Amino acid sequence: MAERDEPTGALVRPYAVTRGRTRPKLDIALEALVETTVRGRSVVARDGTGQGREQQYIAALCDGRLQSLAEIAARMQLPLGVARVLIADMASDGMVAIYEPTSFDSNDSVGTELLERVLSGLRRL
Repeated sequence: MAERDEPTGALVRPYAVTRGRTRPKLDIALEALVETTVRGRSVVARDGTGQGREQQYIAALCDGRLQSLAEIAARMQLPLGVARVLIADMASDGMVAIYEPTSFDSNDSVGTELLERVLSGLRRL
């Protein structure tokens, strides 16, 4: 292929962002809410912290407003698994707080109504 036939711009495979990891450090639900912590704000505010663009974007996106894991993945145009790994890493570093949904049933299963609301919200994105 000639040099002019190659695509221009930065092309990064989604899993390159996670260094090839596909399993998150924490199990995070699709509808879990994410919020930037005070530590996350201070780390992102400093220059040269070693944090990637994705982590900085997540911290800015969740600063002052809760965002679900699904919303973050959609806004970043990343596969859900990649967003889950990034957010789990940030949570283990204390940069974000994760608020897991509470169960409506006594047997800890998520209600059908909640899943339908999440699906409806994802379709509206």
